[in-house]
Amino acid sequence: MDKIISARIDDAVDRKILELANKLKTSKKAVIERAINLLWKRTNEQEKTDVFSDTSGAWQRDEIAAETVARIRGEVNKSMRRHQR
Repeated sequence: MDKIISARIDDAVDRKILELANKLKTSKKAVIERAINLLWKRTNEQEKTDVFSDTSGAWQRDEIAAETVARIRGEVNKSMRRHQR
């Protein structure tokens, strides 16, 4: 099902869409849909990463867990005291 959208675009962009539609002998709607689908595909291909290699070692920290918890708890308590004044 087609959906109606409303967007303000620059005149130059509108002319480019019209030129492409004429050159490809298609509608402006088809030009916009193809452009969005191509951009979507390219973006998704760039986002494909190896999650394991990207996160490997993320759990390694310079401080032990108890120190991290104490530091964060101290920040939260300080924030709570500041907002209770």
